[in-house]
Amino acid sequence: MPPVNILIKPASSACNMACRYCFYRDVAAHREQAFEGMLTIEDMEEVIRTGMEYAENVCSFAFQGGEPTMAGIDFYRQVIEIQQRYAKPGIEIRNAIQTNGYLINDEWAEFLAENHFLVGLSLDGPADIHNYNRIDAAQKGTFNQVMHAVQLFKRRKVEFNILCVVTGRNARFVEKIYRFYGRQGFRWLQFIPCLEPLEQERGEATYHLSAQAYGEFLIRLFDLWYEDLKRGNYISIRHLDNWLAIMLGERPEACNMAGQCSVQFVVEGDGGVYPCDFYVLDEWRMGKIGEKSFAEMQMGDTAKQFIQSSLDVPKQCRSCRWYALCRNGCRRDRVVLSNEMIGINVYCSSYNLFFNARYERMQHALQMILQLRVANK
Repeated sequence: MPPVNILIKPASSACNMACRYCFYRDVAAHREQAFEGMLTIEDMEEVIRTGMEYAENVCSFAFQGGEPTMAGIDFYRQVIEIQQRYAKPGIEIRNAIQTNGYLINDEWAEFLAENHFLVGLSLDGPADIHNYNRIDAAQKGTFNQVMHAVQLFKRRKVEFNILCVVTGRNARFVEKIYRFYGRQGFRWLQFIPCLEPLEQERGEATYHLSAQAYGEFLIRLFDLWYEDLKRGNYISIRHLDNWLAIMLGERPEACNMAGQCSVQFVVEGDGGVYPCDFYVLDEWRMGKIGEKSFAEMQMGDTAKQFIQSSLDVPKQCRSCRWYALCRNGCRRDRVVLSNEMIGINVYCSSYNLFFNARYERMQHALQMILQLRVANK
């Protein structure tokens, strides 16, 4: 078996913020039950027990939401105790959490550091950019709370990376965002294009990101990264790391760059399990913790159908010079055709614009990175 990756939503869709572009609030609204309740520690124990039985080599537990810290720190203390109880020789246990940082205090930071959690922290840039979309329930900006979490993470030596959601508005300020991250000493970055609401015409959302704007964003971000690299300052940007890995003949770690879907085992608050964070919808429910094993869910009709429906490669992709790198992107960004087949990615022209403009520099960047690796051995 490959490493097992389990994504847990211990607080379901509950969140203490009200980000304008929140995709999970929209996903939850499309279910019969939007809020599935808080995951019980008994169900969490079953997740761990089942995951450890199914895993070989590595068993990863990633906590997301909603906002996963709303489950409370005592929940996670019990998680660590249960993991230790079910630990097996030869299986590495990894923990990660994606947080908005709103509830992070010194107790949280100390716990995350001591238990070696990899933390993803959502921060869209400096205050004026971050606060435009990332607001709390009172419609107030959350920049100060997130930066407080940053300081606590640095003080406690928590391993964390930064996640920035790319909207049409903040795509225009890529240099301001990148320079801000540099001043903060952030070296591990993810830039995720915003997801527009399900069943809504693209372009209607106030935060809409056009293909042209995203392509220009990718080019400008690469140029800023490339200038740093030429000075020997390597900054990890997830999508660039993955494209460069593909160029080396390696398998990308990001599922949206694999060319087809896989089953992630997303556990909701009621113990229901789904194949993907973007498709935690009633029609894709694979089963429930305690009623079916992960192996049974993996081999079930729902999982097979989910994977199968992502396999078709549009004719336009098959003849494209950049298909080996692009692979038609994430399924969630692919156009669903009238016959329910999945078509071309909405950011197809973005990737064409970027690769046509910067592929030669990517090759040069790859050589510089390989030289840095040799020099640092």
